[in-house]
Amino acid sequence: MTKKSERKTVNIALQGGGAHGALAWGILDYLLEDDRIDVEGFTASSAGTMNALAFAQGMMEGGRDGARTKLEEFWSEISHAGVFFSPVHGNPFERILGMGSGENPFSYFMFDTMTRMFSPYQFNPLDINPLRDVLLRTIDFDKIRACDKIKLFTSATNVRTGKVHIFHGEEMSIDVALASSCLPFLFKAVEINGEHYWDGGYTGNPALYPLFYETKSDDIILIHLNPMYREEIPTTAPAIMNRINEISFNDSLLKELRAIEFVKRLIEQGMIKDEFKGQYKNLLVHSIRADDMMKEFSITSKFDTDWDFLIKLRDAGREGMKNWLDRNFDNLGVRPSVDLKQELLKNPEGGRAPELKKKA
Repeated sequence: MTKKSERKTVNIALQGGGAHGALAWGILDYLLEDDRIDVEGFTASSAGTMNALAFAQGMMEGGRDGARTKLEEFWSEISHAGVFFSPVHGNPFERILGMGSGENPFSYFMFDTMTRMFSPYQFNPLDINPLRDVLLRTIDFDKIRACDKIKLFTSATNVRTGKVHIFHGEEMSIDVALASSCLPFLFKAVEINGEHYWDGGYTGNPALYPLFYETKSDDIILIHLNPMYREEIPTTAPAIMNRINEISFNDSLLKELRAIEFVKRLIEQGMIKDEFKGQYKNLLVHSIRADDMMKEFSITSKFDTDWDFLIKLRDAGREGMKNWLDRNFDNLGVRPSVDLKQELLKNPEGGRAPELKKKA
């Protein structure tokens, strides 16, 4: 066990990304194993919310080992559910006839066509959502609401106002979790207290501002699942839609990062009056990106729940976190490990996290 004096406390921001959330599972798994970092709070959306829930409950039940076990249990249940519900696995009949490849099976083509022609209110009137059953089997929301070890903030998009809504840990429920991950072309909007919500990624992927005001740690580790930069111009319909989603899901995050960078400049240049300095936080932002790995995957991979694929992402996340900590642990609590202005807001090539590049 690491000595308390050697431990560091951070906040973690988890993006959504469907099955790609298994990469963040691996990052969290190694962080738990490494034992030098404590997590004060999570802000998350969609798949990020699921990882945060599993992490928090596992910590309550069995400490760091309990969190690792709960994360694996959750993703194992996702894989089992995907056998019946994932649109990308295809079936033996398709494979015999050669109807599509593993990247673009015929079943996904039919799924994509159907969701463009019909709304979930038409083709899914009973609002069947396999994630609900997975959550019922793996997450105890009574325990989550009572959690006092880790602060939880999850984003959902208010359909009426178009604004992000932040649910706090004491408000967590299965409906909140489903709202945070509600893709509007697949599921009906989730109603909570008279309001309707879609996936939080549209307006906060994830929202960072709860960490400004409601946590003590100045360190935020951003775990990116959606590539910010792509060299190639998409030319196929699925690739175009995928890139549109990546851009829209990163937009709200970039706006908050610009605000953080602006405040940092004000603080560093002494432009804030003494009586107001206590109202601002000089945040230390750290970024773990997987552009080089994720850009190799098609949009269909976000629905790929095959266990081997999830384990591949988990192992890549573990390796990436190990490399990242080797390079940046000493920066935690001292200085940011990413230059927001140059690497995330200006230079498209920057911050590409070479430790998470796809292996040759």
